[in-house]
Amino acid sequence: MGNNIERKKDLLNPSWIYRLFRMYVKFFHDKFFYRHMYTVNKENVPENGTPLLIASNHQNCMNDPLCIVSSFKKRQVFFIARADVFKNPIASRFLHFLGLYPAFRLEYEGSETLDNNFATFEAAGKILMEGHTVGIYPEAGHQDKRWLGEFSLGYLKMAFEAAEKDNFEKEVFIMPVCNHYSKYEGIQHDELVKYGTPISLAPYYELFKTKPRTAQRTVNEKVREQISTLMLNIEDLENYEALDYLRNTYGVKFAIQKGFNHQILPEKLSADKLFIQKMAEFKECNSEAMNNLCKKALELKDKTLKANIRDWNFEKPFSISRMILQILLFILLFPLFICTIFPNWVIFFAPKLITRKFNDKMFVNSVNFGLSILVTIPLLYSVCHVLK
Repeated sequence: MGNNIERKKDLLNPSWIYRLFRMYVKFFHDKFFYRHMYTVNKENVPENGTPLLIASNHQNCMNDPLCIVSSFKKRQVFFIARADVFKNPIASRFLHFLGLYPAFRLEYEGSETLDNNFATFEAAGKILMEGHTVGIYPEAGHQDKRWLGEFSLGYLKMAFEAAEKDNFEKEVFIMPVCNHYSKYEGIQHDELVKYGTPISLAPYYELFKTKPRTAQRTVNEKVREQISTLMLNIEDLENYEALDYLRNTYGVKFAIQKGFNHQILPEKLSADKLFIQKMAEFKECNSEAMNNLCKKALELKDKTLKANIRDWNFEKPFSISRMILQILLFILLFPLFICTIFPNWVIFFAPKLITRKFNDKMFVNSVNFGLSILVTIPLLYSVCHVLK
């Protein structure tokens, strides 16, 4: 009993090493890597000490859990992550230190590895019932578009069975969450974490005792519906590229016309959701016109990219005085650029040596952030300090 109490205390109050490392990561995450980080509806999150399972969409690999962790000041979130990132022994020890547990998937690690999930879910269940927060991605993999994939029921199986081992004495909550980004790649963009309404599993305990799969499916529908409502879910994958292009171009004017501030990400998200809804209604009324519109949008996108022109170039009229001012500023600031090229140039381009070979672009920003804060920034700035 004493050991369990001590363990609970340690998990609710992580070690000073973990807290120091989190402060370091959070500082670079919030102040340097992202321009603005928005946390919406955080008041909906149950207090620390409540068994809480965060279920989120997954579209930006490591950055998704980092954004959720950064939305809290003290709470530690234990994540269940894809097992392939644990292959390296050193990486595995580091990830366990951060509070990550491996999840083995049929389509990636093979059927022979699935039995390993019993230990993972048992450990996560124990932590959950001790009053801690566990994060999971029910899609069992990240998407490469702004849409919501199908959910595996494993997260609810784990939560219900953990409550069952505790004799259903504690109330477990599922917290639907969405991560949203102004852009997936690069730095100094905006990021948003939006919390939904917590769903208690207690009303479904009796149903679970007799029909466990029915209870899991019922709750899963509610969780998925909430996440779909919170996020930008472009379900028309056939026209996804055209819709995403229109959202990022004409969608700005659409947002302004509808009274949204497109420069504030939560408002732009609301405007984009409305825009996609209107486009879906338009397609339902006239699918042929919708197809023609999407075709022309893709042609415009292709031609402007080939000409190295961006849509915002047409927003401002040409001005000779502004062009002369920009040239003068470039000449005046060029010496400063030369002085700061090292080590910032190395920090900026070092990740590209790795990411240029990636087929999955959703890994790019994870490498950009991880390599920068763990290797290049501390190493190169230390060298600069010593040289001074």
